[in-house]
Amino acid sequence: MAKVVMKFGGTSVADLAYISKVANTIQTVVANNNQVIAIVSAMAGETNKLIDFVNHSSSFSDAREFDAVVSAGENVTAGLLTLALHKLNIPARSWQGWQVPVKTNSIHGAARLVDIETHNLEAKFSEGMKVAVVAGFQGVSKENRITTLGRGGSDLTAVAFAAKFKCAHCDIFTDVDGVYTADPRIVYRARKLNRIAYEEMLELASLGAKVLQTRSVELAMAEKVPVYVRSSFSDNQGTLVCEEDERMEKRTITGVASSRNEAKLTVISVADRPGIAAKIFGKLSESGIVVDMIVQNISEDNRTDITFSCPTEDADKAEKVLLESRTDGLVNFQDIVQDKNVCKVSVVGIGMRSQSGVASQMFSILANEGINIKVISTSEIKISVLIDRKYMELAVQALHDNFNLHSNWATQHNE
Repeated sequence: MAKVVMKFGGTSVADLAYISKVANTIQTVVANNNQVIAIVSAMAGETNKLIDFVNHSSSFSDAREFDAVVSAGENVTAGLLTLALHKLNIPARSWQGWQVPVKTNSIHGAARLVDIETHNLEAKFSEGMKVAVVAGFQGVSKENRITTLGRGGSDLTAVAFAAKFKCAHCDIFTDVDGVYTADPRIVYRARKLNRIAYEEMLELASLGAKVLQTRSVELAMAEKVPVYVRSSFSDNQGTLVCEEDERMEKRTITGVASSRNEAKLTVISVADRPGIAAKIFGKLSESGIVVDMIVQNISEDNRTDITFSCPTEDADKAEKVLLESRTDGLVNFQDIVQDKNVCKVSVVGIGMRSQSGVASQMFSILANEGINIKVISTSEIKISVLIDRKYMELAVQALHDNFNLHSNWATQHNE
């Protein structure tokens, strides 16, 4: 029998009626002589509710107990889906992370996967179990404590199981029917892609597209696990995330991504000498602040301004860390200017490797709309800009239209 991994997100298991529909979906796969590993998230909203419980219980929560509480949502879903499968006379069993076991390191709240042992599930499959319903997002540390994998960790769980059990692919069922050329809520002419390269999906996920968790795409690319993004609510063909091919290279731009969760900080008048940037960003890294776009402007008096972006919720913390560094004498600068009214807009496409002029075209499109660029960041297949947040929708629509992402190329070069 072939093994199939199917992951169902929170909106797919939002209530008992949805869980019953998921059971029917699994039943169809089992009927085709497959064994199923179903990875489940908590019911929509449950994880946030559990986090609120923790926050109201203690302002100095123990990270180990935090994980013990917030992982409970997936356990509930796994049990309920298993009961729904029993109602359909399908031999099924629920599995928590420690029962598999899914082994992780000991970093609570953002644990890294170490290994997934297969013998417990394989033994039950050999005894007649048809469906293993596994609680996603969680594992167990070497100290035998429950750990969680961070937001969206159920995607990572699913890809890891598909890789470990050598499945042909991994199906991610969610509330959208695939990956689009832009957020359909912003661009009504956005088109669904039939396939997208791992690298493109990784860039889009890291730039604000919420279809797949970034770490799950990294693992899928490393292990060469094809991932289908499908809708739980329709039979429409989804999007295949896979290795790039010649068809993908025919398009220059695959999609436009945007993120409101951005803040810009400028450290003014820093001494321009070797090691200063390392000190600044070293302190930010030690404090767990993820920095994205960086620009340095050097003046004539051997001083420099350093501008960077970070998540909005980390902006105040970043400013505090740097001010403390100045007080401690580690870094000398004049002031810090913070701007939380910015957003990031990006274009992504593996075709940029062989096409010139994309940056010039992107900047011209934004200029024609009267949009000023504050910061620029590039990679081999991505160009990102930081702009005023009030222009985000306008920028996304203009880029999508001018790069003709609404045209038939999405189907012509993507079948």
